[in-house]
Amino acid sequence: MHLIIGLGNPGHEYERTRHNIGFLVIDELSNSFSIPLKKTKFDAVFGKGLIENKEVLLAKPISFMNRSGYPVFGLANYFMISSEDILVIHDDIDLALGIIKIKEKGGHGGHRGIKSLIDVLGSNDFIRLRIGINRPESDKITVSNYVLGNFNNVESKSLSLILDKAKDAAVTILCKGAKDAMNNFNNKNFLTSN
Repeated sequence: MHLIIGLGNPGHEYERTRHNIGFLVIDELSNSFSIPLKKTKFDAVFGKGLIENKEVLLAKPISFMNRSGYPVFGLANYFMISSEDILVIHDDIDLALGIIKIKEKGGHGGHRGIKSLIDVLGSNDFIRLRIGINRPESDKITVSNYVLGNFNNVESKSLSLILDKAKDAAVTILCKGAKDAMNNFNNKNFLTSN
């Protein structure tokens, strides 16, 4: 079984924020493959199902971003899923909007959700699907306020395409492996390639 995690923050006020793009991709996968997220355990909302004959657990930690490691550890331990079979989907301010980057292993790059996962799992062997959200345009906006802010009108118009491409990337990782997905998705700006 594979565990696909989307990172974000719980609560209505965070639903459409940039930091919650991982949650939005999980919702996209849930809807596309009819895997309802109706179970709650270990401070995570999750659902079990099949994506192209691969058994998966889709999950959203609801412990807040900087404590994401605990729910992921709980689920992985309970369902006996190794770190290598975990895919984590999250936002990345160092990538432009519309850019997707897949990475195996590595550090946390300042992302508190990823740092929590590495700290609690005691491993960095999971795959990351990073989705670009840009950096703030002004120095007057703190990174924290920016990532916790809603997508603006221009960004919102592109969001469905970004979520669709991220969903496709996750399915490719699951079915064909990370290397194949990297070749097809890494550093391509899907907003300008149409």
